[in-house]
Amino acid sequence: MEESQRQKKIASVLQHDLVDVLQRAATDGGMRGVIISVSKVRVTVDLSIAKVYLSIFPNDKSKELLEGIRSNTPLIRHELAQRTKNQLRRMPNLEFFIDDSLEYIDNINKSLKGEDNPIKDPSILEKRKKK
Repeated sequence: MEESQRQKKIASVLQHDLVDVLQRAATDGGMRGVIISVSKVRVTVDLSIAKVYLSIFPNDKSKELLEGIRSNTPLIRHELAQRTKNQLRRMPNLEFFIDDSLEYIDNINKSLKGEDNPIKDPSILEKRKKK
């Protein structure tokens, strides 16, 4: 289903402000050389939940940082509420996820260039997970 204009507007406001909040928190926390990018924000139809997709560089720190961000979600939500109090009546709940699309694209590029050939070496393929 297509997102409404209101959903898109709220998502873009949240995305813009989240970048500032997360980058400032990372630099204030002493994490130099870490780039946190908010690649996508999806807001539910009832505007109660915002799913935030993060790209974190370098990749080896992404799980650790995601756990830290998830544990500080109430503080992040409060900071966003202060920034957007003139634009939003109610701040949606935030859910954070890792956006691994850049890693996926990099793996495809390596396969196309012949660096990693999954046909010759099937062990490099990710195993399918049964749900």
